[in-house]
Amino acid sequence: MMDRPEPNPAPPAGQDPADVHRVRLGRREIVLIGTAHVSRSSVDLVRRTLEAERPDAVCVELDPRRYRAMSQREWWTALDLKAVIRQRQLATLVANLALAAYQRRIGHRLGVPPGTEFLEAARWAEAAGAEVVLADRDVRITLKRAWRRTPVLRRLTLAASLAAGLFERVDLTPERVEELKRSDVLNGLIRELGETLPSLKEVLIDERDAYIAERIRRAPGGRVAAVVGAGHVAGIRRRLIEGRGADLAALEEVPPPSPAARAAAWGVPGLILALLAAVAVRKGAAAAGDDLVYWVLANGIPSAAGALLALAHPATLAAAFLAAPVTSLTPVIGAGYVTALVQAYVRPPLVADFERAGADITRPTAWWRNRLLRVFLSFVLPSIGSLVGTWLGGYRLVHTLFLRP
Repeated sequence: MMDRPEPNPAPPAGQDPADVHRVRLGRREIVLIGTAHVSRSSVDLVRRTLEAERPDAVCVELDPRRYRAMSQREWWTALDLKAVIRQRQLATLVANLALAAYQRRIGHRLGVPPGTEFLEAARWAEAAGAEVVLADRDVRITLKRAWRRTPVLRRLTLAASLAAGLFERVDLTPERVEELKRSDVLNGLIRELGETLPSLKEVLIDERDAYIAERIRRAPGGRVAAVVGAGHVAGIRRRLIEGRGADLAALEEVPPPSPAARAAAWGVPGLILALLAAVAVRKGAAAAGDDLVYWVLANGIPSAAGALLALAHPATLAAAFLAAPVTSLTPVIGAGYVTALVQAYVRPPLVADFERAGADITRPTAWWRNRLLRVFLSFVLPSIGSLVGTWLGGYRLVHTLFLRP
């Protein structure tokens, strides 16, 4: 029999009843505390509520990786940058830095680092002997699922929006500060996101609501407190009340590329090779040889130019020139991954680069001074150069085959 919600009892003195919600699951009681991530009042609310409720377990909207990064100043000592590049997670790392930097800028204006309420909840639980449950899904999985679910043209829009938000001026009026602390505004933003990008909203909000609700349901103890962003409260509460479970393993899977994406990934190299073979058959080996040399130069030179614009190491420039003509003919690996890996080996980031990355990422000129961010530049700019070269080389093959007498 499904558990029905009960009216929220009167909260302890000083507590805002709009931010604290109770759900009874049989003999268990779940206390949901909705917060704003950059609000001092939210930090105080969490502390007061936990002291009053004395829960057996405390769930927080963090995954182990984010918790380690927030709670340990030197989180990057455990980061293997070369492994990140080999596993094709460099873009995810930079996206995390960008999102964290944006929140940090707002938090700096408000005097509260983002996520302080989560750390406060975890510290209280450890001191009180309650179990800490890191209830959120790994942020890398969330970003990958969101990326895979977003159409290609919308991906460009997302990337542009992220870049614009990263460098825009954060102007917080007193009225805007208060809006950031109100859950109804947060829910309004989520609804707007759902209208513009339904697939993105599903991954970032709905799936995480289901994931966090299931982690809360599985938390030990008769009384469980969950500290989550205000925008997640309604979805989590609804799932708990309705008794809808979630398959955590399924929500942690990264879906493979769509058949169309796989076809496109293999189709371009296949087309280039087919055109080269057709030139050899119809125009002769000499013409095919000339076009092959053009292909190498058309790919290698722009890619190396991209590495030069990144102020990469000379070894990275050489790697860009040599790798681009080959990687352009296979979807398995791109030129940017080769150049980023080489740059990370020959110019590994220093301690100071990791410490400054969050601040430097918001200043365009600082990207060339920070070795960590320069690795990312050494990934992006040679990749763009290789893409340009692929179009130039493809046009040359088409011209030779159909337009040259």
